[in-house]
Amino acid sequence: MDWLTDRHLFLLAVALYGLSLVYSVFLWRNGFRRDNRINYLLLLAAFGPHSAAMLLRGFHLGRCPVTNLYEATLFIMWSIVGGYLGIGLWARLRFLGAFVSPALFALGVFALMPGLDTPPSVWPGLGTLWMSLHAALLSLAYGAFGLSAAAALMFLTQERNLKVHKLRAISSLLPPIQRLAAAAERLLAAGFVFLTLGLGVGGLALARLEHPQAYRGDPKIVWSVGVWLLYLGLIIWRWRFAQGGRRFALGVLGSFLFVLLTFWGTNVLSPLHNP
Repeated sequence: MDWLTDRHLFLLAVALYGLSLVYSVFLWRNGFRRDNRINYLLLLAAFGPHSAAMLLRGFHLGRCPVTNLYEATLFIMWSIVGGYLGIGLWARLRFLGAFVSPALFALGVFALMPGLDTPPSVWPGLGTLWMSLHAALLSLAYGAFGLSAAAALMFLTQERNLKVHKLRAISSLLPPIQRLAAAAERLLAAGFVFLTLGLGVGGLALARLEHPQAYRGDPKIVWSVGVWLLYLGLIIWRWRFAQGGRRFALGVLGSFLFVLLTFWGTNVLSPLHNP
C-alpha cells in the first residue's frame, strides 16, 4: 500500500487534534466548569486513524514504525493519547485532554513536514527485534513524561486559581491539587521505568556490534543518558527531600519541554540513528 495512505490517515488525526485544541480553549475560557466528555471523544476519534496510520506503516516496514523522525513523533504522540484515554476513564482526570491537545496538534503539524519522513534507517549490525523494542519502550517513556507534564500543568493551573480566583477553583471540575500531584509523580515514575528498560535494551543491542566503543560518544546516547539522569534527579529530589508542590510541578514541566526541544536535533546529529 502506498505510504501516502498512512499520511492521509495521520492528517485526519491531526485535524481531529486541532478540533480538540479548539474545544480545549473553550474549556480554559470557562474555567473548566463544563463537562469534558466532548474533548475525550474527539481524542478517542483521533486515536483511530492515528493507530491505523501506524499499523499500515508498520506492516509496510515489517517492524515497529520508528525508523525516522516522522514515525518516532507519531509513536510518541500515540503513547500520549493512549495513556490519556486510559486515565480519562476517571471523569475527574479527563481534563488532562485539554492540556495535552495543544502539544498533540503542534507535534502533529511538525511531523507532517516533508523533510522528516525520510527513507527508513537501517541500523548496522543490530537486530530488528532489539531495536524495535528499544524504540517502543523509549516512546512509551516519553508518552508517560508528556502526561506527567500535563498533570503538572493542571496542578499549576489549579494552584493559581486557588490563590487568585478562589471562586473559580471551587466551581472548577478540575481534581484537587493533591490528586494532580500524585498523578504527576506516578506518571513520572512509570516513564522512568520505561526509559530505564528502553536504554537497557538499547545497551544490550549495542553490545552485539563488532565495535560498540565506536558509538560511545554518539550524541543521542549521551543525550539519552543525560535525560535519564535528569529524571532520576527529579525522582530523588521529590522522595528524598519531599520537595513536592509547585517546584516539583515546574521541574516536571521543564524537563519534558527540554526533551521536546532537543529530541529531534540529537537524533539528526547521531551517526548511529542516521547511518
